[in-house]
Amino acid sequence: MSVEDSSQETLEMESFHTRLSAWTPFSNKSLNRQLFQERVALISHWFDLWTNKQRQEFLRTIFLRCAKSQLRFVQDWFSERKQVAKADFSTVLPRFISLYIFSFLNPKDLCAAAQVSWPWKFLTEQDCLWRPKCVKFGWFLPYTPTENEFGAWKHHYLSCVSHLDWLTPREAAGVYGTLNEPKEENEELQERRREKCLRKVIWEKIALRNKELFRARPPWVSGACCSRLLKSKRQPRLSQSAKGRVELHGALEKQLVLASLEALPQRSNVSGSHSYPLLSKKNCRGVYKKGDSSSALQPHLILISSRIPAYEMVVDSVKAGVVSVVYEHSGLTLESLLHLTAKALGGRMAQSLGIFSGGDSRGIDLLQGCSIGLSNVLRPEVRGFWETLGSSVAPADEGGHVDLFAPLAASEAGMEVLSQLSQLTGTLFTAPTGTAAGSYHHRQFVSDNMSVARILENQETAQALADGLTELSRENCDNPLEFLSSFLLKKCSEKSKEVEGNGLPAKCGSKAASIAKEGRVTEDSSQDTTLSLRSKGPNVEELVALERRLREDPAAGRARVVAELLASERRYVRALETVRAVYARPLAAALASNRAVLSAASADVVFADVLRILSLNRQFLAHLGERLRGWGPAHCVGDIVIKFGSRLDVYTNFFNNYPAILKTIERCREMIPAFRAFLKRRDRTVVTQMLSLQELLLCPSRRFGEYLHLLYALRLHTPAEHADRGDLTTAIEQIKNYKGYIEQMKQNFLRKDQLSDIQRSICGCPTLSEVNRYLIRIQDVAQLHCCDEEISLSLRLYEHIRDLSLFLFNDALLVSSRAMSHTPFTRTSKTTHQFIASVALHRLLIEDIPDSKYIKNAFILHGPKHEWICATETEDDKFLWLSVLQSAIKSSTET
Repeated sequence: MSVEDSSQETLEMESFHTRLSAWTPFSNKSLNRQLFQERVALISHWFDLWTNKQRQEFLRTIFLRCAKSQLRFVQDWFSERKQVAKADFSTVLPRFISLYIFSFLNPKDLCAAAQVSWPWKFLTEQDCLWRPKCVKFGWFLPYTPTENEFGAWKHHYLSCVSHLDWLTPREAAGVYGTLNEPKEENEELQERRREKCLRKVIWEKIALRNKELFRARPPWVSGACCSRLLKSKRQPRLSQSAKGRVELHGALEKQLVLASLEALPQRSNVSGSHSYPLLSKKNCRGVYKKGDSSSALQPHLILISSRIPAYEMVVDSVKAGVVSVVYEHSGLTLESLLHLTAKALGGRMAQSLGIFSGGDSRGIDLLQGCSIGLSNVLRPEVRGFWETLGSSVAPADEGGHVDLFAPLAASEAGMEVLSQLSQLTGTLFTAPTGTAAGSYHHRQFVSDNMSVARILENQETAQALADGLTELSRENCDNPLEFLSSFLLKKCSEKSKEVEGNGLPAKCGSKAASIAKEGRVTEDSSQDTTLSLRSKGPNVEELVALERRLREDPAAGRARVVAELLASERRYVRALETVRAVYARPLAAALASNRAVLSAASADVVFADVLRILSLNRQFLAHLGERLRGWGPAHCVGDIVIKFGSRLDVYTNFFNNYPAILKTIERCREMIPAFRAFLKRRDRTVVTQMLSLQELLLCPSRRFGEYLHLLYALRLHTPAEHADRGDLTTAIEQIKNYKGYIEQMKQNFLRKDQLSDIQRSICGCPTLSEVNRYLIRIQDVAQLHCCDEEISLSLRLYEHIRDLSLFLFNDALLVSSRAMSHTPFTRTSKTTHQFIASVALHRLLIEDIPDSKYIKNAFILHGPKHEWICATETEDDKFLWLSVLQSAIKSSTET
């Protein structure tokens, strides 16, 4: 046998080599596959011959021998080809679809479906399914279900069926009052014909207007860019006919928007006539004595703005018999404020009216974007507001008056405003004449306006505190803690003598004495820092003596204002020197000794501009003190202020870097423990007047308001022929323009920050930051859906779909859905918003829905493509929202 024959025989033997079985080839795949198919066919033949029990036993044996991967393969095979488990549609589909499916069942089937499972029971007992079935037979609930009540309409249906409460429409009208009084056949026929003709005319006009409107209307785009469609850059050139259509579209749309505003019901006024019933007096506070009939008939009313710092304390200190109304400074209109006033008075006349709101010597900041001054007091809407408000106050001969708690009488413009308001309304208007910097810091504010004694309690304490603050402001450079301690001890001893004279034990002075004693102890610990601050001031003792001499000047008016200017400037420079002595110098010394707490770059960002401002104001204080040393009636200070106003570029750098300064302080505070400990030791001490570094850096922005206030008061007491009159006018315009620049910068920053917060809080919100856009009001409403719009308005049923939040800007309305989630085991909740659409105000239509038995406080917002049926929680919210929205739409349409 040859070698080749032997090798071939060896290969054939290896091909039939078996593994674990004498019949299964190991390496020949074709034979292996053939034998596997024969054995599968054999087992299948045996499986076909077995009984059902044998097959089950065989499958159980096979599955027990399978691995996890093989069992997973069997499971996937069954899930792909056959449905293993049955799914309940009520747990898979959205709830409103499941409710829509159950709405086709009759009451008997609904009761049977409620016995299937707990999800079916919950869905089939919803009020939205049983309410139409009850209303169909004239069965109405005799009460309003609470928010957490479940299945009220189903129980009512079952009770009515069990008692066979089957009423005709006329019988139901007699029981529930669902229909009007019965009329004769001729009257009903004439009324139906009249309604039909009127409805036909309205439909024809609406169809004609919609036809003209949609012929030229551009496509609707959701977002903030819809107001710019008419100015699209993709159509730079329009034909004459296209321009005509665009102009026609704008005119028709504007006319339609204004018509929708005029169709709204008339709002309430002070005289008491209104379209809505009186609301609950949740914002009013007043206690009337039973024996005092005059106070009950003509109460004292005070309006308090929410922008006033610590306005809660003012509300708590209101006397009994005085009605106080707290109103929101933002998100209200003059009409809304009149409505709140009328609601508080309840048709009565007020003996006096006081208004606590922000303002200065030129005007009163009544509402957001509505500052009443000499420039706008004669506008029709402002004039109508004051005339209507004055008509609710008793005449002047009966003692009626209006008190504005802003120092309007401290300037010529404010005096002119008071004079015009008195002439317009025929009512006496009063205001304080205090000349202090800061509007509320001078005791003359309390003594000049005697109406405070009729409104606020504890006037002796208030007057004593005002006297003490005035004396403290005069002597604060000598020894403030010693003076305050002696002042408290003096007042406590006087009170103790008064109490002992009445036969009562004197125990009232112990606490104040302990406070005074602690004040002396604290003084010793801070004496070195106080002396260092005093040594750095520009001739502090001479300035204090000069200030006292000016206040004692026989020529009272002009000398007192100049003294206040000098004293306030000295306090301002002292605050800036506190920043340098307490913060800047220790940090610079630590940096020079290689023990740096703050880097040189960070310290330069925080303190460089403040130190330049300190240098400028020290020079201004020195020039002011030199000029006032030989003060006489003919001396001038206007030229010094003009010179100071020409060097305000230092302040401009500070205000431009102010956000960076605050961010640097916060960043270093979080990242550098040594700086955090440094601020903890230095902030809120006696030397810093219990203020922090960030609060001390607010002084430059507040100072220009004080400058303007004092210059107005100085010009008020300066005769027209005085040589300083022209310089004062120039200085006032200079400081006024710069203060306007600061206010605009502050307003832009706050608006930008507010828009950024809103955009972050709304998921899917488009870009909100645009020029001159600001937020007016946020209103939470419920979105409703009308079940049947073919029936009359008084019988329409509405279904609550979801909760919405309406963000009203000055140029657009943003609609978002609102959802609230709660944290387990806590009372905290989280509100999330989802963007839906935004509509430009000049394309928004408003339609009022009258109240009925089935709906309250509802209205419709029509956009170019969508509409929303909304309802507020209370009637007061609806009135305020529609008033603000109406005013914003008018302003947007006019612009």
